[in-house]
Amino acid sequence: MSRRTQQVADAIHRVLSEAVQYELKDPRIGFATVVGVEVSADLQHARVRVSVMGDEQQQADTMRGLQQARGFLRRRVAEELSHMRFIPDLHFTLDTSLDHSIRINEVLREIEQERRENPPKLDDE
Repeated sequence: MSRRTQQVADAIHRVLSEAVQYELKDPRIGFATVVGVEVSADLQHARVRVSVMGDEQQQADTMRGLQQARGFLRRRVAEELSHMRFIPDLHFTLDTSLDHSIRINEVLREIEQERRENPPKLDDE
């Protein structure tokens, strides 16, 4: 990613993070966090990765709410990045990396608990 596209991605990330957190009033949108933005080289498209706390239904509802709010969010980006000729189309994707790291921590805790309850036996015993 070039320096210019990274700057645009960072600016979009900042604007969307604030808008999702403080401006969207859709009850379907739960606890959502914008975790990253990747902008295409031609600055026409922005892939917005969103982490959503909750079960699969809550995540699906939140993603539907964000899809419906795309126009509003794109206008917010346009207001903040008024110096740009084109404002990228926003494409929201669910980021599940947080879920994976939580699950890994759970598995590691289970292994540690098992190890404490059943210490390895030495050959001398």
